[in-house]
Amino acid sequence: MDVMDAILTRRSIRKYAEGPVTDEQLRTLLSAAMAAPSAGNQQPWQFVVVRQPALLAEVSRIHPHVHMAAKAPAGILVCGDTRVEKYPGYWVIDCAAAVQNLLLAAHGLGLGAVWTGIHPVQERVEAFAKLFGAPAGVVPHSFIPIGRPAEERRSEDRFRPERIHQERFPA
Repeated sequence: MDVMDAILTRRSIRKYAEGPVTDEQLRTLLSAAMAAPSAGNQQPWQFVVVRQPALLAEVSRIHPHVHMAAKAPAGILVCGDTRVEKYPGYWVIDCAAAVQNLLLAAHGLGLGAVWTGIHPVQERVEAFAKLFGAPAGVVPHSFIPIGRPAEERRSEDRFRPERIHQERFPA
């Protein structure tokens, strides 16, 4: 799949078929995530791979929009590591770039995934940090349920020319 096809056809997948996400697939996803750009090349991320059904069910309990995690064969918790920041505060952007790479890689592998945000909702951050034993300075950013798609989502043209401005916003 070429890069533009991946970008234009990737969709959030919330229903998963039976079958595992393999170690090789997870390594590929994490490799893609870690290839993301980051401010000052600081790479301020940590990842937790989750496959235990009980943990996936607990994730769906502590976050109101992650109900699909309970039926996913795997999930990845993406965290920002403020202990390695060169430029404080940029970890949020850096983790977002890592998540986007991960989602595109999942699509390219024929997997389905959905981005669910944790940060900046403090109660979610605290619940995920507690559940996964995050050390001080490691902040849960997103949780990505992953599996083989059990739904098909059509792509749509999201190009909006009215949101493009030349040189500056009109007066």
